[in-house]
Order: sequence, then C-alpha cells, then structure tokens
Amino acid sequence: MEQSHDAEMTGIHRHKWWAMTGVGLGVLMGTLDISIVNISLPTLERELNTHFATIQWVAVAYILVLTSLMLGAARLGDIIGPRKVYLTGLTIFTLGSLLCGVAPGIEWLIGFRAFQGLGAAMTQAVGVAIIIAVFPPQERGRALGIIGGIVAIGLAAGPALGGLMIGLAGWRWVFLVNVPVGFIAGFVVWKHVPSIQAGQAGQRFDTTGALLLLVTLVCYALAMTLGQHLGFSSPVIVGLFIAAAFCLLLFFFLETCIHQPMIDLTIFRDSLFSVNLLMCFLVFIMNGGVLILPFFLERVMGFSTEKAGFFMMVGPVSMGLVSPWAGTLSDRHGPRIISLLGLLVLIVGCLAVGSLDADASGLGYLLRIAPIGIGMGLFQAPNNSAVMGRAPRNRLGVASGLLNLSRTMGSSTGIPLMGALFATQVSSLSGLPAGTELADLPREAIAGAVAGAYRTAALLGLIVFILGLSALRLGRHSANPDDHRHSS
Repeated sequence: MEQSHDAEMTGIHRHKWWAMTGVGLGVLMGTLDISIVNISLPTLERELNTHFATIQWVAVAYILVLTSLMLGAARLGDIIGPRKVYLTGLTIFTLGSLLCGVAPGIEWLIGFRAFQGLGAAMTQAVGVAIIIAVFPPQERGRALGIIGGIVAIGLAAGPALGGLMIGLAGWRWVFLVNVPVGFIAGFVVWKHVPSIQAGQAGQRFDTTGALLLLVTLVCYALAMTLGQHLGFSSPVIVGLFIAAAFCLLLFFFLETCIHQPMIDLTIFRDSLFSVNLLMCFLVFIMNGGVLILPFFLERVMGFSTEKAGFFMMVGPVSMGLVSPWAGTLSDRHGPRIISLLGLLVLIVGCLAVGSLDADASGLGYLLRIAPIGIGMGLFQAPNNSAVMGRAPRNRLGVASGLLNLSRTMGSSTGIPLMGALFATQVSSLSGLPAGTELADLPREAIAGAVAGAYRTAALLGLIVFILGLSALRLGRHSANPDDHRHSS
C-alpha cells in the first residue's frame, strides 16, 4: 500500500513544472488584470461618461465576488478535485474577459466584471492546492516563492502595460489581452496536469453553509467599500456589519452540527495554522497603503500619471525579485525565521515612508518604498508555506481557499482603512472640511497624511511581528503534520 502511494506521488511530482506553468499563467492573468484595471479607471470614467462613485464598481464588483465565493470554490475543489474546478474557473474568467472587452456600457461592464470574479474565485481558491499537491514537501517553499514572484510581476507590470495598451489600442484591450493567455493556460492544465485525488469518497457540498458564508462576506465587503463614502457610522453600514456578524455566528453554529461541513472547524484547532493565517490577513491590511501612494506621487511630487505608474512598480518589482529566493531559504532554514525577517524589513519600510514630506526627492521615495516590497517578498512565500504545511491532505483545497481569503479580506479591509486614515489626517492637517477636492489641498497636508497612515501601518506590523514570535515558539514544540503525512 505504501509503495503504491509512493508511486502515485512520484507520478504526480513528474508533472510539477507543467502545473507551475499552467497555474502561473492563471495567477499572472489574475494579478495583471487587477493592476491594469486600476490604472484604467480614469480613462473608463471619461470614455463611458460616468462618475467616480459608479466607475469604482468596475474594481469593487470583481473583488466582492472573488472574496465571497472563494471558500465555496475551495470546498468544491476538495470534493470533485482541484483540477476540474481550476479549468472551469479559467474558462469563466477568459469568457468574462472577452465580455468585458465588448461591453456596450458601464452597467454591462460592471456585471461582466462580477462574472469574471466568479472565475477568479475558482482559480485562486485551488491554484495553491494544485502546486502543493504536485511539488514534494522539500520544494514547497521554492514553488510558492515562484508563485509569489509571478504575483509581483503581474502587479508591477500592470500600470505600465495598462497605460501603454490604453494609449495604443484603447481601454477594451485591457480586458481582451486575457483571452489568448487564458486559452494557453487552460490547454497546459488540461493536457499536462494530472487529476489530483479529491478528499474522501461520498462527500457532499454544504449548500446552506455556502449561502450563509456568501451572505456574511457580501455584507462585510459591501460595508467596507460603501463605508468609504457613506461613513462607517452610517446606519446602513452599521446594519451591514451587524448582519455579517450574525450570519457568521449562524454559519459557525451550522458547521458544528452537520456531518459534512463546508469548513471543518477542527482545522483551526491547530494554533500554528490559525496564527499564520491571521498574520497574512493583517499584513495585507498594512498593504492597503497602495491606494494613497499615487496621490503623493501626482499631487505632492508633481509626477504625470505615466511616471507615477512607473514609480508604483518599485514595490512589486522588489517583491518579485526577493520572493523566489525567500521561498528557497524557507526550505532550508524553516519558514518562520524568514517570515519574521520579512516582517522586520516591512516595518522599517513603513516607518521610512512615514518620514516622507513635501520636499522628498524621487530617489528618497524609491529608497523608502523598496523595503516594503522586499519585506512582503520575504514574508509571503514562507508564511504561505507554513500555512499549507499544517493542512491535512484532504483539506488542501479549503486551506488554499482560506489563505487566499485572508489576502482578499485583508486588502478589502486595508484599502478603506488606509483611505479613511488618509482622509481624516489630511482634513486635520489642512484645516479644511472633509470632502475637499484633493487639488485644493496643500501639498504639505497630503504628504503628512500619507506619512501618518504609514506610521499607523508600522504599528500594525509590530503586532504581526509579535504574533510571528509566538508562532516561532509554538513551532518549536509542535510536530508538523505534513512531515507525518509524507512519512506514513
């Protein structure tokens, strides 16, 4: 029996680089799509004859569906196998990209972006599970480091590539560029990636739990996005948060009562799994500052949109260069030491950006922002490896979904949080009422507000570092279930 299992795993590992190619192209497409779309919003606002309150839903609709459906897709991957879910998601995403590219108006575009988000939820939910399954444990950190590098490349290339495409061919090609990439990625996965055994036979999908979780996350995501405009003390926003909390409690109650839950809550009994997942969530809240940096570059430093886009590439490029190296180091020295080092560099970077003022030079900005990308690169792949290394093999899909969910929820929390911090401080520093147009605000107030938001992010980073120290201590007294799984 053991020899049969070893032979099966050897066969799966033989396809690891094909799997990396197929999944990597999907990851590149998904991350490139986010950063390209963000840089295209001013053009879409102008050419579709709408306003900012509406055009932002081109981005919000995508992240809303992505966040809400990811865990359901992950559970489906554990039941029918991640390969089937990934191929279905890739097909939906590619078709959604085509529909976005031919959308006749803003309402159609927002709807097609939501459809595209469904495909992204399926691919992102199970992509890491495929990589974990096809790479042997001793190469996991390296593999996840490569994925982290691909994410960084997508995020870095998006602003510059998007600006170039819009200038040469128009905004529709921001979406249409995904179509050929989607076909290639789908062919590679269909042709070369083997079927990966799903969980135990006879499993059923927890429809009620999926719907409750969907309502919970939709209410949460709507509250975090609409709260930026209505105010977080608005009765509507408070009501959405209360509804999210109530549905979450009901979801937890249901999951403890049924035989085959969407999330086996016993997975959270592993303290290390839970702590590393929380660390990922908090770090991506810190990363929400990416929302306010363009205002510093354009309003304070006087850069054009194109030049600001190139300067915005520094953080993701730094992350992309470091991430594969960090993954390899985590394979050799363990993930927790490397992720702690990344957190230290990240905190230093946030404190450095927190010292920006209106007289900062371009070089001064680059030297301050680069450590944030380096810190993210050093933290992310080792921490991902630590999370997935604690997951049982028949729960890899859900663990992968939880990991991606922690990132998207961190981003959807961090962006409005950093935006609110920025808005509050810029109003206080300028002495002007909230809602004043940025063009009418003094440069010094904008610079001071950006710096203040990043000092708050550094404080949050200190909390994450303390959690990392506790995980390090726990790890020294806890056996890794992954080691046990592959030695049996």
